[in-house]
Amino acid sequence: MRDALGLYYHPNPDDISARVYVREKNGELEFRLWQRDHPEIWERHGWMPLGVIQAAASMYAMNNAADPMRLYDENVARALLKEASE
Repeated sequence: MRDALGLYYHPNPDDISARVYVREKNGELEFRLWQRDHPEIWERHGWMPLGVIQAAASMYAMNNAADPMRLYDENVARALLKEASE
């Protein structure tokens, strides 16, 4: 999907109040979170490269915490970007 902020998907299809925006910059996949109930998230947090998210995911795994890769889905992002370029 696309709006004025860019390409996005809903990380939880049952909850459309959250969106994950995706883009490719200098050949690297980047993500940015938007939440209807928390607009400050968009303002405070910029675009995050996939590599940073993957590094964070490995730290979360060591601490048995929630996996950020469930929110930032590389496959969905690449499919959106591919579809948008066609």
